[in-house]
Amino acid sequence: MASGTPCPSVGRRLRLLELLLGPLLVLLVSGLGPALGQKVYTNTWAVHIPGGQEEADQIASKHGFINYGHVFGDYYHFRHRTVVKRSLSDHRGTQVRLSRDPKVTWAEQQVSKRRKKRDVFVEPLDPKFRDQWYLYNSNHRDLNAKSAWQLGYTGKGVVVSILDDGIEKNHPDLMQNYDPDASYDVNDGDPDPQPRYTQLNDNRHGTRCAGEVAAVANNGICGVGVAYNAKIGGVRMLDGEVTDMVEAQSLSLNPQHIDIYSASWGPEDDGKTVDGPAKLAKEAFLRGVTEGRSGLGSIFVWASGNGGREKDSCNCDGYTNSIYTLSISSSTQNGNVPWYSEACSSTLATTYSSGNLNEKQIVTTDLKSKCTDSHTGTSASAPLAAGIIALALEANKNLTWRDMQHLVVRTSHPAHLLTNDWRTNGVGRKGTATPSKFFSALCSLQMPLRNIGSHLLINKTVDACIGTDSHVSSLEHVQARLTLSYNRRGNLAIHLISPAGTRSTLLHPRPHDYSSEGFNDWAFMTTHSWDENPTGPWTLEIENVAGASDYGKASLLLRYSRMEHFGWICLHVCVHIWKLVLSKFMSFGRI
Repeated sequence: MASGTPCPSVGRRLRLLELLLGPLLVLLVSGLGPALGQKVYTNTWAVHIPGGQEEADQIASKHGFINYGHVFGDYYHFRHRTVVKRSLSDHRGTQVRLSRDPKVTWAEQQVSKRRKKRDVFVEPLDPKFRDQWYLYNSNHRDLNAKSAWQLGYTGKGVVVSILDDGIEKNHPDLMQNYDPDASYDVNDGDPDPQPRYTQLNDNRHGTRCAGEVAAVANNGICGVGVAYNAKIGGVRMLDGEVTDMVEAQSLSLNPQHIDIYSASWGPEDDGKTVDGPAKLAKEAFLRGVTEGRSGLGSIFVWASGNGGREKDSCNCDGYTNSIYTLSISSSTQNGNVPWYSEACSSTLATTYSSGNLNEKQIVTTDLKSKCTDSHTGTSASAPLAAGIIALALEANKNLTWRDMQHLVVRTSHPAHLLTNDWRTNGVGRKGTATPSKFFSALCSLQMPLRNIGSHLLINKTVDACIGTDSHVSSLEHVQARLTLSYNRRGNLAIHLISPAGTRSTLLHPRPHDYSSEGFNDWAFMTTHSWDENPTGPWTLEIENVAGASDYGKASLLLRYSRMEHFGWICLHVCVHIWKLVLSKFMSFGRI
């Protein structure tokens, strides 16, 4: 047999291979077809049948099709049962038979058209972007911000203001996004929030926080913000006497223009201070959530505090402990609890920040047009959360302040956070959407004055205001307003146990707190019973952990809020974004 001429058996094998590999080769080549200018034919047909739906079904069945439904008019979408899904050649026989049917006036095999989204996303080229490990990295311990950017969400149209020591408005990585209408110098009473420069650069805090939110992308400078197309402003209010008036003026600046206020400050994290907003600041919070953003409510993001080393509790900080703020704690690069973290029941979520010496910190803008890779603490975590919230607001500007809290609760999970004290509440939420229209009500329960002794349990069964307009069937925040006298406040641990069995630590012992002042109507807040039904027995537990002969009395007013007309109508656009982004970086606060 001549060389190069296959024997009959070999020829049969080749033909068999052609039969087996033919469809595969068609698929492979058809994948390249559009790029090569070739038509790719699908197994679907557009068919015009004037006789109605029933006749269309009959014709589809007669010619081996499935009727995938009415398009409009007398047009129907047919898919053939045996024709390959994609091919470089049309299926002529099927086309002819269908066209010749007397009840069909027109039919056409559908061709795949090459279409591209016009969002022209390109990964940021900024020199420090690769160092921003918390935005996107290969091990997925990140914010997954890139997924939101690829969907076209970059914070455009959203305004964030940093309440701090000023913002360097002419910084080359902030200047393009700087918003003078979101800025003011409350300390000196003028519109210019430029920081006061010192030898120690101790007024750099606000500028660093601002860059985390909205540092400009693709400008060849430093890194990028989470919401790099958001507008960013700053309020200079910490570089001078901080009074109730200063705080209130800052919290209420231009509330119809500013969407998100980010604050990374509070009372001393020394493990002995109990302090919070006074009369005017409290009023500013209330006015913000009821009147801000045309009634949708201003969104206040707050750093939970850095007093972990001092055994401090952020429930003794009336700003992070407020129902009106979204309190943010920190996780390290490796998912550990950082040494400065304060555990408390009012913390709603966690984002990334600094950790041990071998763990990276946060990259952001710095004073004098510089860049830093050493921003730290919960101060760095809160602005990251503000940036994520800006992405959600771009997706849906109609979100209320309560919507945002529900989104955080519903899309957060422990992810890569490493700790041994996770708990699940009564409705299955770790650690631990509200409608376009909402109604919030409070129900309260008075518990009488009792001697504490070494261990005090106060049990009370509640009916959740059933039968009244204030009936509560599903919890959001629970406040335990405690009036308590005790000769050494730091020896006390206070827990609240819900009818579903969820145990919230309202206060853990603070060894540096020697105060005998106790608590005067202090509103301890917990989010750990979110979505639970409040009906049933509640237990307040107060214990003296030192075992000494301390003494005192306590009374309690328990207040809880509800949601009504629950639904996701106004949330459907942004929920997808938060599932991609928020659930990657936010985990419910530690119990």
